[in-house]
Amino acid sequence: SGFNSIGHMDTMVRGRHQIGHCKEGEEFIQNVFSVLSQIFTGKDKSNLAVCWLQYEISKVIQCLQAKKKKKLKAQGRKSKKLAKNFLKAPDNRNNLCLWKLYAYLEWLLGNTDDARKVFDTALCTAGTGGLKSAQLCSLSLLYAQLEVELLESVEGAVTSRAVHILTKLTENGPYVPYNGQVLSTNVLKARKTYEHALQDYLSKTPVSSQGQVNDTEQLVNLVGCYALFQYLTVGIDAAVLIYTQASEKLEASGSQKCENTGEDFGILNFPTALEAVTLLHTNLLRFHMKISVYPLNPLREALTEALKRYPSNQSLWRSYIHVQRKSHSASKARRFFDSVTRSTNSLEPWLFAIQAEQLRKKLTEKVQRADVGEIHCTIPETGLTNRIVALFEHAVQSENGTHCPLLWRMYLNFMV
Repeated sequence: SGFNSIGHMDTMVRGRHQIGHCKEGEEFIQNVFSVLSQIFTGKDKSNLAVCWLQYEISKVIQCLQAKKKKKLKAQGRKSKKLAKNFLKAPDNRNNLCLWKLYAYLEWLLGNTDDARKVFDTALCTAGTGGLKSAQLCSLSLLYAQLEVELLESVEGAVTSRAVHILTKLTENGPYVPYNGQVLSTNVLKARKTYEHALQDYLSKTPVSSQGQVNDTEQLVNLVGCYALFQYLTVGIDAAVLIYTQASEKLEASGSQKCENTGEDFGILNFPTALEAVTLLHTNLLRFHMKISVYPLNPLREALTEALKRYPSNQSLWRSYIHVQRKSHSASKARRFFDSVTRSTNSLEPWLFAIQAEQLRKKLTEKVQRADVGEIHCTIPETGLTNRIVALFEHAVQSENGTHCPLLWRMYLNFMV
């Protein structure tokens, strides 16, 4: 009986209750993880532990979004116990990916100081790989991003903990925890190191497809760290410049490879790197707009360009809807949704187009019913209702839409 709720119903609201993971479905998932962890060994077992912890973190995030403090406390205890058990295993003690997830879990639960201790411990034990170690870069990037989110403005960020983390990463020496200051000479040295490392990465050609996977991941982390470093020490324009340079180079490499080899070798991983860099770029712009005054247009342009290229990226669509809600004109967004749905088979553009209209309908109804209690407005808002129904109709007629249970459930839910 639990299977029907394992799907993506957790985003729908039933009355006042948010539909989450139901008990039987949750038990089923836990059983699968437990059974597999007894079968797997070595690297596979570590990878499974990473997946399990990611799943636990997704539940913590769900509790945070639903603002359920009691449930969050219980879930937090369970997740932390699991994470500690994983890290006790001899195979996992040096697994930076697990350390990173454990620190992130502590951070989400509001234990900032504990999370910092975990991050610092992981960085101290990680060795001196510096910018050449993909896992070390990834760990430092997440730590710095979380620290940046605590900043109220970019003024004086040069001496912040985030700059310390990103500077230490370039020094190839053992990590030293933050002591409240960052030397300006170290900042200058770090900038040069980042610059050279990025140039080297962008000019080198991967040897094997396996090497390419690692290089791709490493390049994304490197660009993320360098851009965040520039953002904190120079400003937003310097960070955007790095994202632009990296994107242009990746686009050129991708198309050049296809011409040279005549096969899909270039397409294999470059779009994933390009997509990840674009995501970092748009997220940084969104954050900057939150803490200071900055025009909306650069973000809107970056998102529309990215979505034309990656129409099934949900994070980009969420950002796009968030941005469009700030503008009072719906026609531009509608035209964009229309052009994307015509040019792709993916279902995401349809789902997000419907969601955008439903949010607009909710807003209109809220405004029309203001200060009148439960008396419904005399002029019903039929235009948007008809528009949403039309979108549903078109979506369920598309090839992927016909077979999507979520879409049909949303349609039924809306009609009710």
